[in-house]
Amino acid sequence: MIGRRLSALAVLVALALGSAVTPVSAQKKYGPGVTDTEIKIGTTTPFSGPASAYSAGAISATAYFQFVNEQGGVNGRKINYVALDDAYSPPKTVEQIRRLIESEEVLFLVNPVGTATNMAVVKYINQKKVPHLFIGTGATVFNDPEHYPWTLSWTPHYASEAEIYAKWILTNKPDAKVGILMQNDDLGRDYLLGFKRGLGDKADKMIVSQQTYNTSDPTVDSQIVSLKAAGADALLIFSVPKFAAQAIRKAYDIDWHPQEFVSSVGSSIAGAIKPAGFEAAKGIISAAYQKDPADPQWRDDPEMKTWNAWMDRYNPHVDKSDYYAPYGYNIGHAVVELIRQCGDDLTRENVMDKASHLDMELPLLLPGIKLTSSPTDHRPIKQMRLVRFNGERYVLFSNVLASD
Repeated sequence: MIGRRLSALAVLVALALGSAVTPVSAQKKYGPGVTDTEIKIGTTTPFSGPASAYSAGAISATAYFQFVNEQGGVNGRKINYVALDDAYSPPKTVEQIRRLIESEEVLFLVNPVGTATNMAVVKYINQKKVPHLFIGTGATVFNDPEHYPWTLSWTPHYASEAEIYAKWILTNKPDAKVGILMQNDDLGRDYLLGFKRGLGDKADKMIVSQQTYNTSDPTVDSQIVSLKAAGADALLIFSVPKFAAQAIRKAYDIDWHPQEFVSSVGSSIAGAIKPAGFEAAKGIISAAYQKDPADPQWRDDPEMKTWNAWMDRYNPHVDKSDYYAPYGYNIGHAVVELIRQCGDDLTRENVMDKASHLDMELPLLLPGIKLTSSPTDHRPIKQMRLVRFNGERYVLFSNVLASD
């Protein structure tokens, strides 16, 4: 077993790093945070607070960079990944992003998490001309190369995902009475916008109640009770994992069993489904763009075998069922490949140029989905597939669906 795992890791080295030698013809050009032996990059993530489940992404990316560094780094340089806690609080994000740029002097930022948190810093980051890459939000406002040329998304757009749910309802439950629980910020509003767009002129008739919550709220129990009282037989949960878990559990506890949908960013089995209870979550629909380690169809997939071996050795403290374990691994893989493509021209300008011309496959994205970007489209992931929780795991049940 150990031999097989080490062999899998050897394959990963080859895939992730390619040639570790420095290109002979490249002239060295360095931006902040770069030396002959190191590249410093940074992020903010909620290690504490109401969205702390998201921190598994940064923990997993950190473990990936540790693995890469043990293999000699990228083009001979080790990755110094500075991950700071912002508790999912915009004022704290401002403080920590300033620290990363002005004190730590990172070359670029990778996957800072949250819609409101990124909104609080996006203008500052772009004024400083720091690559703001693979950000952990699907809000449409961030795909704006004209105003935010240094910002590049990761998460598929929330509005497009919600439109997919709306189209499923129109086809499979056209007489649905829809109740919506949404986070009271741009995350929730984007999902609502896309859902209404998907329903078209039927939105006003089909949506019987909308309830919001703030991330500082202790529970969403009263909102779920109100949605049931409104007569909804379909429940859309547009939230982070903590409140998704509360909503799923409360609906079950009050013997309310609508067709439930949970946004992909709140759908983690470890972060939302387990806390709610598997029996309470059975039948929930969500959307996915990455492979689910619990899905038996990937049991013999070489990339998944490699990931499992890597998890056992480098990331054992994160649950393999956690959505953000493969998420962080894919982020790490993309960052390493991006740095490799930059060679010895490790300036912020060249990093951003390479990031805005992506055509990259990643080991744990679903087949048919890859990273693509252009100077006029800063959304690398534009496709998803629908999944349904069967009481143990999510099961794919749709083809690849492209978002607008």
